[in-house]
Amino acid sequence: MGEIKFADNDDASDALPEGFEPYVKEWFNSEFPGLSDPQRYAFELIHEEENSLICAPTGSGKTLSAFMSALNELFRMGEEGELDDEIYVLYISPLRALSNDIERNLEDPLHGIREKAEDMGYDVPEIRSMVRTGDTTDAEKREMRENPPHIMITTPESLGILLNSPKFKENLRNVKYTITDEIHSLSANKRGVHLSLSMERLEDMVNGSPTRIGLSATQAPIDEIAKYLTGYTADEDTGTKLDQNDEEVVSAPIASREDYSPRDCTIVDVAASKEIDLETVSPVRDLIHTPAAEIQEAMYDKIHNLIQDHDSTIIFTNTRSATERIVNNLKERFPDKYDENIGAHHGSMSRDKRLEVEEKLKKGEMKVGVTSTSLELGVDIGSVELVLQLGSPKGVARGIQRVGRSGHQIGEKAKGKMIVTDRDDALECSVLSKCAKEDDLDKIQIPQNSLDVLGSAGCRHGM
Repeated sequence: MGEIKFADNDDASDALPEGFEPYVKEWFNSEFPGLSDPQRYAFELIHEEENSLICAPTGSGKTLSAFMSALNELFRMGEEGELDDEIYVLYISPLRALSNDIERNLEDPLHGIREKAEDMGYDVPEIRSMVRTGDTTDAEKREMRENPPHIMITTPESLGILLNSPKFKENLRNVKYTITDEIHSLSANKRGVHLSLSMERLEDMVNGSPTRIGLSATQAPIDEIAKYLTGYTADEDTGTKLDQNDEEVVSAPIASREDYSPRDCTIVDVAASKEIDLETVSPVRDLIHTPAAEIQEAMYDKIHNLIQDHDSTIIFTNTRSATERIVNNLKERFPDKYDENIGAHHGSMSRDKRLEVEEKLKKGEMKVGVTSTSLELGVDIGSVELVLQLGSPKGVARGIQRVGRSGHQIGEKAKGKMIVTDRDDALECSVLSKCAKEDDLDKIQIPQNSLDVLGSAGCRHGM
């Protein structure tokens, strides 16, 4: 029977695990003043190959919490001549933008650790990472087949395709770690159901059982998400079995749901450690009797004034069309203030345009970015002072995720304002703001018995 448990103070440590390579320790200690809250728990757990679900605020170092032990293992294998041209780490993200961002952010530790190792007299090889998403070109896919990366950064859909590739899936036989980022956004829908199937297919084909790691800033109910992360195993006396020679299939009773138990998982929950400054704002005093046109005029004036009061701002809308409309209207109303320093970012834009906006935001060359959902989940766009949410985000967790794009550094406060233009949004956003401050998250519903996903997967896999 698997055990879902929470990490406690006895599991925390202010030092890196003793088993880390000396040059890995030296690099980390030279880059950071100490371990952040999630790192104090996660480094040791993952180093000991324990399945871990990490719930921590945006900007708290949780991504490095997941990767650090895996990087240490890859460099150790390389030093001892055990590192082949295979994929050992699978990072799975719900967004293409987040995948590209992770690859960029891996460059510093990969380069820095190798440089530190060489300075200390260790001979370590280059650790390669690559992105495989819908944006990946044919040339890049061909390069991955011929020279597989050690770290594969991908999406649920692309992982499903890779597992169906007779040649490429051979590169996945020795996967040691799987990292599922923003797991809350996957576990609540059919994309997550399909990912669960892919993870079990991976579990079945790899040599050994990969260490599963889940990341998110907002998770509820967190114990159910932990079960989603690890998946389930059948009890010993049920399910399909092999004979003693692992040759012939021996019939066994068909297992029911009660015959399955989740795999072990340790939950690191430090989500409440970041302050949030959030309020609901109306552009006019009377939302009921003020004409709509006047409310719209006041809204753009309010947005403009808030932008000018801050060095950098992200504006979230609820649709892609609204994103484009906000950008165009701000440019038309304030032509002397907005030109190249404002940009739209959403999934319908080309890869090059999205990357250009991300880079400009990160370098401080763009004062304001406007988006629907594509910058919602963890993309590192540098220091953002303020987040504006236009209308209700339709969920406490989503509101926290969006506001968390500001203060994206350890110890900084997240600052956001929800701008409402009608009484329904005013009521909804006020309640959401209160719940967000009290860390009272809306609970997701994980789909059950999704036979449509199972059936479509069976057709694709030739079952």
